[in-house]
Amino acid sequence: MLHKTRGIVINYIRYRETSIIAKIYTEKFGIQSYIENGVRSSKGKNRIALFQPLTLLDLVLYHDDKKEIHRISEIKAGYPFKSLPYDILKSSIAMFLDEVLNKTLKESNENSVLFDFLYHSLIFLDETEEHFENFHLIFLLKYAFFLGFSPQDANEMLIQFREANIMIPFDSDYQQLMNRLILADYQTPVAINRGARNHLLEIIILFYQLHFEEFGEVKSLQVLREVLN
Repeated sequence: MLHKTRGIVINYIRYRETSIIAKIYTEKFGIQSYIENGVRSSKGKNRIALFQPLTLLDLVLYHDDKKEIHRISEIKAGYPFKSLPYDILKSSIAMFLDEVLNKTLKESNENSVLFDFLYHSLIFLDETEEHFENFHLIFLLKYAFFLGFSPQDANEMLIQFREANIMIPFDSDYQQLMNRLILADYQTPVAINRGARNHLLEIIILFYQLHFEEFGEVKSLQVLREVLN
């Protein structure tokens, strides 16, 4: 049966000589895998650019609940990015966010609220022209709500760290900044210097690792730090 839905590309792997298997977070079916034949050949029906991580898509899909890998009937860009792939800071943030999503996004059912959050967060990042240096911090704190462990405040984070015997500098100054970020939206200006921003990110990542045992190392973090510095 054919279904229309929006999607967000998470990643893809090469399959055989010219095909790929793409992992796409769909509005209607959650996270799913799709095989696309011949996309890596010069005669491919659909351009490989459509399967770059975090691309926003409009899709017509063949979906069968009994299958683990599905097929795409029609595909086009749902929102062509204007700056995200070309701005080095934005693209570095996007690479980091994609790695986090790849580690944590397991929802295999419809969740329109989560989908809208992700979809419109990426559009905001693409469209905003300034003051997005804290975007990834605010994104992670908001995304944690959908994962079920959103902190009410910095003190709650500190208590959980202590209960897990995790030691990290988290004094009152950092707690005040964290509380401001927890309450902020993407347009809220929060003045944070580079060193503090990097440390707050370490704290948030540690909080994710506390709740996701398989979260592991974030490989794109070093690139993000270098770009932000």
